[in-house]
Amino acid sequence: MIVVPPDALGLARAVDALRAEEVVACPTETVYGLSVNPLSTAALEALFVVKVRDRGKPVLLMVADEEQLAGVVAEISERAQRCIDAFWPGPLSLLLPARSGLSDMLTGGQDKICVRSTSSLVAQQLCRAWNGPLTSTSANLSGAAPALTAQSAATVGVSVVIDGGVLSPSAPSTVYDPDEDLLLRAGPIGVEMIRNICAH
Repeated sequence: MIVVPPDALGLARAVDALRAEEVVACPTETVYGLSVNPLSTAALEALFVVKVRDRGKPVLLMVADEEQLAGVVAEISERAQRCIDAFWPGPLSLLLPARSGLSDMLTGGQDKICVRSTSSLVAQQLCRAWNGPLTSTSANLSGAAPALTAQSAATVGVSVVIDGGVLSPSAPSTVYDPDEDLLLRAGPIGVEMIRNICAH
């Protein structure tokens, strides 16, 4: 495991690890997250081993911008688009119709995928360097406290940690299904604010 700065060389080293189906820890706007290639079964297996995670739980994805959704999302409804326009990039994760062929390890066997456009500059740069979506499940063992430093994100099995400094304590992203009007996890963006946007 190596720790790299969030510069061009550090990002290149992280991308090399992703291409090798390894696990990378990266700061986001809320906590440090674990990133792997979401289209690689071997990489997802490595992620679940690092997290000691229940295989039935879906995995959150992050994108740098709306254009990167195409590889993982089948369609975007008008209601979902309103959420995207109002709150992305930012700590709102949306449950959207999954593109066919995605691994059940990502979706938890459901027909939807959870995605957010991150407002973290470092995470955006990593997605752009990778040229697509990446997983962004929190960099800690399942049930443990979220990682707020590069040191606490450097768990066993992580190949590269991008050091983005100490993050301020923050709630995990809000998780919302716009098509079902369903709040799955409360977070920094309140559900009434979301519903108000979707209603107009």
